[in-house]
Parts: sequence; C-alpha cells; structure tokens
Amino acid sequence: MTYKKLLLAAFLLIFSSSLFAQNMFLTVDLDTVKAKKFDTGKMWTFEDAPVDYFESTYGFAPDEQWFEHVRLSTLKFANWCSSSFVSEDGLVMTNHHCVDFVTNRIQQEGENLAETGFYANTLSEERKIPGVFVEQIVLIEDVTDQIMGAINSSDIEEEQMKRRDQTIEELEKQYSEDTGLSCRITSLYNGGKYSLYGFRRYEDVRAVYINESEMGLFGGDPDNFTYPRYNPDFAFVRVYDDNGEPLKTDNFFKWSTEGPKEDEPIFVVGNPGSTQRLNTVAQLEYQRDITMKNQSFMLNGMIDMFYDMINEYPDRRAEFEGTMFYLANSAKAIKGTYEGLVDPVFIARKKDFEKKFKEAVHNDDNLDDKFGHIWDGIEDTRDEMREIGHQLAAYNVGGRFAPVYFKIAGDLLKLAEELKSGEGSKTEDELIQKVEELYPEEIDTPLEVKKLKLQLEYIRMNLGKENDLVEMFLMGKTPASAAKDLMNNSVLKSKESVSALVKKGHEAIFNSSDPFIRFINETAEKLEDYRKRQTEITETESILEDELGRALFAVYGTTIPPDATFTLRISDGLMKPYDYNGTIAPTYTTFYGMYDRYYSHKKEYPWELPERWLNPKEGFDMSTPYNFITTNDITGGSSGSAVINKNAEVIGVAFDGNIESLPGNFIFSTKANRCVSVASQGILTVLRYFGGADRIADELELGKIPEKYKEAVEAGHE
Repeated sequence: MTYKKLLLAAFLLIFSSSLFAQNMFLTVDLDTVKAKKFDTGKMWTFEDAPVDYFESTYGFAPDEQWFEHVRLSTLKFANWCSSSFVSEDGLVMTNHHCVDFVTNRIQQEGENLAETGFYANTLSEERKIPGVFVEQIVLIEDVTDQIMGAINSSDIEEEQMKRRDQTIEELEKQYSEDTGLSCRITSLYNGGKYSLYGFRRYEDVRAVYINESEMGLFGGDPDNFTYPRYNPDFAFVRVYDDNGEPLKTDNFFKWSTEGPKEDEPIFVVGNPGSTQRLNTVAQLEYQRDITMKNQSFMLNGMIDMFYDMINEYPDRRAEFEGTMFYLANSAKAIKGTYEGLVDPVFIARKKDFEKKFKEAVHNDDNLDDKFGHIWDGIEDTRDEMREIGHQLAAYNVGGRFAPVYFKIAGDLLKLAEELKSGEGSKTEDELIQKVEELYPEEIDTPLEVKKLKLQLEYIRMNLGKENDLVEMFLMGKTPASAAKDLMNNSVLKSKESVSALVKKGHEAIFNSSDPFIRFINETAEKLEDYRKRQTEITETESILEDELGRALFAVYGTTIPPDATFTLRISDGLMKPYDYNGTIAPTYTTFYGMYDRYYSHKKEYPWELPERWLNPKEGFDMSTPYNFITTNDITGGSSGSAVINKNAEVIGVAFDGNIESLPGNFIFSTKANRCVSVASQGILTVLRYFGGADRIADELELGKIPEKYKEAVEAGHE
C-alpha cells in the first residue's frame, strides 16, 4: 500500500471512529436504559456496612472486631482530609497535598521546605504543626428515633425543623458532656437517618516526613485528575500524647511490603466530602443548565485569563501559578461533572432510578400520603429558580476575581446613600478622605481589562445579547474591545475623576451615566429581591429534601449508601484496567514512567525532578510499582485515605480520582471510574532511596519504632 493510501486509510478510520463516537448515544434507546445496582455508590457507613454483599462478592465476611479495628485505625485529618495510624507509636499517614500548604507553619529561618521537603532524622526533631489536629471516631449511636420523634411532634413544617435542630443540639451537648468526646450528629439519606459520632481529638501533631512540593504535586495541573500517574503524594506525621511522648495505640494498619494484588478485595477507608447522588432529576437538570454551566464558563475563562497574563508578562509567572492550580483543579472537577450531566445515558439511568423509587412510594398508600408530593414539589422549586437563576448569576459581580470597577461603583453608591441621608461627611476634605478609603491604592490595569472582558461575556451569556445592560456595556463591540474602552473612558478610571464626581454630591453619583455605576444602581435592588426569593425557595426545598430522605430510607433502608457527608466510610473495589485515549490504562505504574515524564517534557515544570530524585541510592529498582488504580468509590475529602486489603494491611494511600470519575458527584460507575493511589512498595522505595528516611521505612515494616532509633534519641537528649 502506498504512503498516500495509508494516509487515506488512516483518515477514514479516524473519521469513521469520530462519527461513531458522536452518534453513539443516538443508537441507544434511552427508554430502555436502566439504573445500575451501584449508581448511588459504594461509600458504606461503618454502622451499616454490607457484610453479606462483601461475602457474596469477595468471599470475605469481616466481623465486628475487624470493623472496629479498621475504624479506630482511621483518622480525620483536620477539617480537610483523611489519614490513618500506621504504627503503634502514633505514626500517621496522609497525602502530601493535605500538608503542603501548612509547611510554612514549621519552617525555620533559612529554610524553604517547599523546595527541600522535610524529614526529621530523630524523634526529637519532629516538629509540631500549629493548628493541625486529627480525630478518631470512638463512638457511634443511632439517634434517628429521638430526632424523628421531635420532627413528628408537630404538623407545621417550620416548627418541625425548629424542633429537629433543637433536639440535635441537645443530644450533641448531652453526649459530649457524658462521654468527654466531641459529639456531632450527621444527617444521612437527607434526613432519613441520623447518626451521632463521638470524636476523640489529638492536637499534638508533629511533622515527620514531607516531600518537596514539586514532587508531592508532580505533574501539576496537567496531570491532575488523570491517569497514568507517577506521584509520591504521601506524607507522615506523628501524634503525641499529653505527656509529649509518641502516642501508643493498639489500633493501626500494618504495612504490606507486597502492595495491591489484582485478585483481592481492596478497601478505601476515609471521609469522602460530599456527593449529590440522591438528588432528584429536576435538581440535577438545574445544575446542568445553570449552576455548572456558569461555574464552568467562569473558571475556564479565568484560567485562560491567567495563561494570557503569563504569556504576555512571563516575569509574573510565579505570581499566577498558585492561583491557576487552584482554579484549574476546580475547573476540571466542574467540567467533569458537567460532562456527566449532559451524558443522556447517565441521565436516563437517574430517571429510571427515580421512576422506580416513585412507583414504590405511590404503590404504598401510607408512603404515598406522606411523600407522594415530593417530586412535584422539588420540580416546582427548581422551576422557580429557573425564573431568576440567570439574573442572580449576572447581577452578582462580587468576589475575588470580579473587576475592581464594579466594587468601586458599589462603594460609591453606598457613599451617595450616606450623603443623601445626611449621615455622610460633607466637608470637601472629608469627601476626599472617603474617596481615599474606597479607591484602591493600585489597579493592575492589564489584569483588570481581562477580568472585565470575562465578566462582560458572562453577563451576556446569562442575560442575552438584546438585554439593555448588555448593550450598554458592549455598545456593539466585542467584549475584549468594549473592556478596553470602558477602562479608558469610565469616570472610575482615576481617583481624581472619582473625587470630582463625589464633590458634585449624591445626585450626581446616582444619575451618573458611567456604565459601572448604572449597572450597580439598576441591579442592586433587584439582586436583593432575587436573593430573598432564592432563600425562600431553598428553605422550601430543604424541607422537601428531608422528606425525600425519609422516603428513600423507608423504601431502600441501608441497602444503598447515603450521600457522602465528610464522615467515615468504607468503600470496596478491585484493581482493574480501563480503556482510555484509544488504549488501555495499566493497573499500576512504575518509576520508569516518572523519569519518562521528566525527559519527555524537557525537564520542565511541572515535571521537574529535584537533584536527589535524579541520584537515588544504590539498589533502587525502577520497576517497583508506584501508583495504581482500583474501582473504589471516593470523592473530595477521601484524600489521604488508607487503601487496605482484607487483612487490614496498608497497600497504599488514595490521592486522586481519574478524569472519568468526576461525574461520580451524582452517579457512580465502575466502567472507567478509578481511584488513584500511591502503592505501599512505592512509598517504601521513596523513603529508602530518595528520602534517606530509613528510620520511617523501618518503623512502617516493623509496626513500631525500632529500638535502635529510640536509643539514638535518648543519647541525643543526654
């Protein structure tokens, strides 16, 4: 076959594949799509763990002692991550990205821990991290009957909610006083069940081992939410007791030097943040059409804005990179969820689940009387929100990334109100001082022009091209051109012109033709009304959601897990490859891949490698498993969760999900949804061959501090 024919064949193959991908959904009869067994996920609570399901699926039936040991070995890491005990001497494992932003709290003069990482060679060198604590659930009580009793003691909805909240407060106070624990009640199944959790808090947490930032976040935003990965996203801290000694604990996860196996059940234990899998279809469609569409538009627009700034002003790269990583992380999460919401097959599965759920309620006279109205009620509240959702989005021009001129305009109008009422200052000097207070010391004009362009595009998207306010801003021009003209011609462009306007009095401010002032003046009252209406709608929907939760629990009980609530869960899964990018993702990666990323990307950020990573100790094996994937169900807050086998041994630490997992916010699927973790063998390799941290590697393998390291500390104290 000639070269030209090969090209033509390749083109036809790609073209036909593309057409197949585009029309794939058209070949599916959506009316025949059915909900899957685990659409609501596998984030099981410990109080209702599905032992029978574990046994029938994996041939493993953990007993109460196993669950108690696993629960007590697991910790909530501060208010943002998960962690676990991995030694009887209080050693705790979590993710690097859970501690990366607090290393400045332990950094000493002359150090740059972001560049060098941190390792305490001895116990005495472990540094307390101010403001960081861990919590362990030592008590679980079902308080559903008490709270439902309070709710059902009244027929008035507002009174029901008031009594519910009051009872929760009283129970939390009573249990906390009786046990000495921090007791908090969590609503499960949107109020179908209530569990009280008693937490023991440990506040003396000390840094032990933390990798360099560029390694803990290896691959930066481009690799974030992707797989294959090559990331040492782990860290170790230690809990100390009230006497300043390493905490002794009977409950900790022993370390597996063999790591994960493809034929064994794998469990992730941690505190997943939040999901919306029990939401109604009407709620999900509103998120798709308005909420996430707007969020995705704005986040992606801001990322493009900062990329443009870096390209135009390369000397400001360091200034923008941190912000961009945060924005890009959020943008990917929103984009992934949004793509799931526009997938007609996923939505068809949600509709089938809702249809069966409604039928179960309507076919039971008692349930129908109590809950039959819920779906129509929630659909009505979402319809009401659709009437104001676009205006709410467009009129709200506040926030960290809003163009500064909108804030100046708002402050000026507040000053005009003061002047009108006689409360404001009236002498010229005092007016000038007011302007000094409300006007920024410095305006970053290049950045503000880009912010304004994005804001104009956002307002136009929500209000439409024909809207009077949009026409006032754009004046028939593109948003980019209009933004420049507005910045150049606005009365707000300088402190002097603002002072001149203020000196003319409140009427001049109110009647100003300046577009920013006009926009705030014409939308402020409407925005306030819309917000009040939004609050009323949300309160009504909250009551309906509580009823929905009770209906769900009445129909399904604990056969399905509740939505994630940043409380302790256990998720089951297996190592399993998946199709991606026209090929197959391996179940684990090796250190070969890390070096390939480094060299293939020309040794440049965010795939740079520090010097010690280029010169490992002798004996380093590049074929060691590094990162791996499983079908476990995780979401935000699961970061730092221990990944264990059925022997309750650590085989890894979870640090991310792949891009295909992002629709898991509202529906779970094991087809391509993967949890990404650092393998236990990979962690030991990093500690021994790159980190020089044999002390910690030895402790992990032994399950306690080896005697030789204790003796070294004692000798050091002498």
